[in-house]
Amino acid sequence: MVNTLPPSTSFESKPGVKSPIKETVLTPRFYTTNFDTVAGLDLSAQEAELQTLLEEMRADYNRHHFVRGEEFEQSWEHIDSYARQAFIEYLERSCISEFSGFLLFKELSRKLKQRNPLLSEIFNFMARDEARHAGFLNKAMGDFKLSLDLADVTKTRTYTFFPIEWVIYSVYLSEKIGYWRYIIIYRHLEKHPENQFYPIFRYFESWCQDENRHGDIFKALLRSQPKLWNNSKARLLSRFFLLSVFATHTLTVHERSNFYKSLGLDATEFDRQVVRETNQTAGRAFPVMLNTDHPKFFSRLHQCSDYNLKMVEIERSSQPKVVKLVRKLPLIGAIIWNLLLLYLIKPIDTESLRGTVR
Repeated sequence: MVNTLPPSTSFESKPGVKSPIKETVLTPRFYTTNFDTVAGLDLSAQEAELQTLLEEMRADYNRHHFVRGEEFEQSWEHIDSYARQAFIEYLERSCISEFSGFLLFKELSRKLKQRNPLLSEIFNFMARDEARHAGFLNKAMGDFKLSLDLADVTKTRTYTFFPIEWVIYSVYLSEKIGYWRYIIIYRHLEKHPENQFYPIFRYFESWCQDENRHGDIFKALLRSQPKLWNNSKARLLSRFFLLSVFATHTLTVHERSNFYKSLGLDATEFDRQVVRETNQTAGRAFPVMLNTDHPKFFSRLHQCSDYNLKMVEIERSSQPKVVKLVRKLPLIGAIIWNLLLLYLIKPIDTESLRGTVR
């Protein structure tokens, strides 16, 4: 996939350009897909819904939202070093994630312009939203005298090919889990303004509506394709992507527990709430959702997190790479084993509950 930034898209870099985080299985990835397959999708079953969502995108309810006000014009030296570092890591990960979405949606829009005008216009607006988010996050990093050279990231990042079916599953979940992360933090800080140490959190309520709308677009794409929800393969894939996204979330949140602590949130409880809410929301689109009430569900996820934290400690040590790998292998095996046991927990059939899932 060829990715170039259009002249109208501004991603300012400030002095103090930061090297992007090292790519791991937990860092946000850049994706490409089969554009010919996307162009040939039959959208007739959800065309009316997609047209409605397109009108919302054209209305651009957040066009004046991502404007930095006077509250940003101050020094942030008062933020203690632990909270500062954790917050910068949060901003960077979020920025890379939003920028990844921008690149994928912009390329989809360009490739589909002559072949599927409806999807092309929708993806163009989604790229617009993601560009705003990434730019806003990068400017926030600039307040801490750091920023990402996003144009350089475009050239140096590894791109992963996903079939469009996988893109639909994963982007839907990414947008919906993003919604719940933003809105839960926003509602918490509404009740506890003393923990709101930086103005960006006040933008989360409207911001998360972009995430929700994007998720609804991918829900319509998913439901327009019966093969993605009405057979046994779809049920297996739904379980896989749900578990993959939830496991990544759990491991990432606990790696950055200092950030959530600085907001007055307990990382474990925050993770539980996000996973539960996202799982319930996914029940509106997927043929199954995971049984998060199973007594072993969260305990096994948290075991995976504990093993991952031990691997982080090993990686930070000064030991030779070979020694680190040998020490990490049993932990990797334990994570895979726990994930397999989680996958084998009987899921909840949402097609039979379609009228009752909230």
